[in-house]
Amino acid sequence: MTATPCPLCDKPASAAHRPFCGPACRDRDLLQWFGEGYRIPGPEIAPDGLDSTAEPD
Repeated sequence: MTATPCPLCDKPASAAHRPFCGPACRDRDLLQWFGEGYRIPGPEIAPDGLDSTAEPD
């Protein structure tokens, strides 16, 4: 079986922290998720339409 590199730093992955090399890369990835660093772009939403209670036609 070939060693899979860490997706953040390309060092060999650790069995204890797979798919990451260690706790630092694992925590860095988790912070990206918490900080919305991993987002898929979508259509813009008008800010004035977010709090509107009117129903669309």
